Amino acid sequence: MRPERTDGTSGGGLLVPMAWMYAEYIADELLRTGDLMPPTTLEYRAGRDALALTIFLSDGAVGGPRVIARMDEWRLLTEYGSSWRSWVCERLDALVAADRVAEGRDPDLPLARSAWRWLEETELLAADLDAVLKEERRGIDGEDGVQVWTPAWELGLPLGHLAIHLY
Repeated sequence: MRPERTDGTSGGGLLVPMAWMYAEYIADELLRTGDLMPPTTLEYRAGRDALALTIFLSDGAVGGPRVIARMDEWRLLTEYGSSWRSWVCERLDALVAADRVAEGRDPDLPLARSAWRWLEETELLAADLDAVLKEERRGIDGEDGVQVWTPAWELGLPLGHLAIHLY
């Protein structure tokens, strides 16, 4: 792989999406360390993509000990009740606008947008936590396990949040 260069001396070669690949690597390591589910599941992919987007859009991943320092920020961004979805949309829109000005030279952006599109458009069958809570309040034993189709990001975000906590 050729290194990224923007000063015109790279001979017009392939631009490598290093920021996205590094964010994906960190997300994968956090999920594997947490050992929450097998890496071959769609739920794992949802968690990895949600975490990778969080890492990438929070001004990129920084190596070494600074990753640990950034984990508090990622934990806050991914916690329940946060406006993570709108934050992702705003950050991606800003990157798309900046990329248009740069004439489409950001190799990371297509991968980040593809991950977001998958998280938004893919639905996974998951436990309906609202139904479970309502049943518990009424004293009903919810053994049937009510399930609903949920956008992948809604399942991946809490998984990523939990992986950060377990690290």
